[in-house]
Amino acid sequence: MNAGDWLAGRARITPGKVALVVTPDALAPGARREPEPLAGHGQPPARGGIEGARRYTYRDLEERASRLAAVLRGMGVGNGDRVAVLAPNGVVHVDTMFACAKLGAVFVPLNVRLALGELRETMLDAEPAVLLYDQSLAGAAAALKESVPSLQHVLDTGRGYVEALGSAVGAGGVPVDVDLDDPWMLLYTGGTTGKSKGAIITHRQVLFNAINTQVSWGLRPDDIAPIITPMFHTGGLNVFATPLFHLGGTMVLTGPFRPALFLDVIAREGLTVVFMVPSMFQSLAQDPGFSHADFSSVRFFISGGASCPRPVIETYWAKGVMFKTGYGLTEVGPNCFAMPDELARQRPGYVGFPVVHSEMKLVDDDGNEIAGEGTGELCIRGPHVTAGYWRKPDATREVLVDGWFHTGDIARRDADGCYAIVDRKKDMFISGGENVYPLEIETVLYTHPAVAECAVVGVPDDRWGEVGKAVVVLRPGMAATSEAITAYLRERLAHYKVPKYVEFRDELPKNAAGKVLKRSLR
Repeated sequence: MNAGDWLAGRARITPGKVALVVTPDALAPGARREPEPLAGHGQPPARGGIEGARRYTYRDLEERASRLAAVLRGMGVGNGDRVAVLAPNGVVHVDTMFACAKLGAVFVPLNVRLALGELRETMLDAEPAVLLYDQSLAGAAAALKESVPSLQHVLDTGRGYVEALGSAVGAGGVPVDVDLDDPWMLLYTGGTTGKSKGAIITHRQVLFNAINTQVSWGLRPDDIAPIITPMFHTGGLNVFATPLFHLGGTMVLTGPFRPALFLDVIAREGLTVVFMVPSMFQSLAQDPGFSHADFSSVRFFISGGASCPRPVIETYWAKGVMFKTGYGLTEVGPNCFAMPDELARQRPGYVGFPVVHSEMKLVDDDGNEIAGEGTGELCIRGPHVTAGYWRKPDATREVLVDGWFHTGDIARRDADGCYAIVDRKKDMFISGGENVYPLEIETVLYTHPAVAECAVVGVPDDRWGEVGKAVVVLRPGMAATSEAITAYLRERLAHYKVPKYVEFRDELPKNAAGKVLKRSLR
């Protein structure tokens, strides 16, 4: 039994349903020139759709994945072998993910923003047998082929890929035993606080994240969602993509985030549920077209990956649309909480209640459980939790204790059992014996009319041990002094929470998923 081959089931049940729309902006330059076998030409949506987009039905995706599985099998790929993809977001990620499911192989999407040395380090850790690469990254692929001993085959995702799929015979007739506890993906964490690790994502984890998301968030087969965050990140793969592919919905793969173009995608493709990171929501709200944008199709927007500033949330509320904040980690879902619509405005900043198939608890610094209302480190247990870190047993033992995953995040639970994320445990600093949570300070900073972005970190201090330093990006055309920022905070926060230093920058360092790299600021 192949417990991970969802796609074959969807192709039986809804073969003609459009599963994936790839906008012209998301097509690699080579893909625009090459004839595309099995491209699919599903009917455009009622709203008209984006002209020139490729529309893949579930039958199309099943055929593509089966053919790629046959190609990979011909390269010697079998159960447990790793297959890496080094390419911008594209249909190749979907093909490879489901082809690996059919073979019992492990899908390893690589961060295209890494330097060659970082890519080599990741590849040496994962030891993939095959690398699929975009032609724009041919130089990196060639260098990796020479320096990664496990790499037996490389295949470009342009002409070579098209020809390989076009000549392959589907592999659907050859059964492969795949258990729910077998690895399906190896996702390397963003490394915002240190060296990245490969999180082992099993078929069980992906399945239960899909089920949790569907039943807790109220997803429907007629939902249409974008893939706009990187597909080497759990946000691009598992927030909506795998849940909606399992349910029979439709994903729209967009190109690099451009606010004006994305507003057009929302309206023309009729997006119904939209996940992005806070910086994207902020950029979208600042676009001149936002004020008259058509959001009539959208059931809800949801922000994740970092804390979303209250002013940004209120901007969307003013448009009359539902806006929520979510929470999750690569290792635990990533969709861990659900906020009922009727409570979203009543509890701004809260992420909601635990999803259906999940357990949560809060613990103090000594590991003792905190009962009822309180604040502590969030621990999560359930079938949506990682099996551990690839070849890092010590790191696995640090976070997985008696089945509980220790997230490293400080959460607050109110009397009703509703949760809010207070901050990263590692970001908290102690000033004069008092715990200081940078997220609390940042939340206030974002209410300042001149502040576009900000981050607060703890820095050493001879008297207090540590004090805060605020790094601020100002809105275009606006000015503020460090004294004015400090005075603003003193009116709204306890004295010990107010940063001693304020530094202005043109931009904040971020990873590919849009998270601020606080270790760089430190």
